[in-house]
Amino acid sequence: QVQLVESGGGLVQPGGSLRLSCTASGSIFSIYAMGWYRQAPGKKRELVATITSHGGTNYADSVKGRFTISRDNAENTVNLRMNTLRPEDTAVYYCNADIRTLSGGSYSDYWGQGTQVTVSS
Repeated sequence: QVQLVESGGGLVQPGGSLRLSCTASGSIFSIYAMGWYRQAPGKKRELVATITSHGGTNYADSVKGRFTISRDNAENTVNLRMNTLRPEDTAVYYCNADIRTLSGGSYSDYWGQGTQVTVSS
């Protein structure tokens, strides 16, 4: 059994900052990519940022220069530092990880329960 638990969402004013964290736990053998996705009301879930086990990163164009993803492989944790937040960043943010469990097999996708980020004055 694998769990991804997110924390750090909340309400922030435009121009403000928030930091999201996600920790994976359970029967984990290895984790390849970890990342963040978001879903706004009435919209599809979209990629925000990902980071591989080797530190390679990928960002959505809309967050480049404002968001920074980082990872602690020893703690199975991924963080997202969000600066200069805009109202259009309002969404539920989901943590995602490609995990190979102790039972073997290939990597599978796992998701957290989501954390709400609201940017509003």
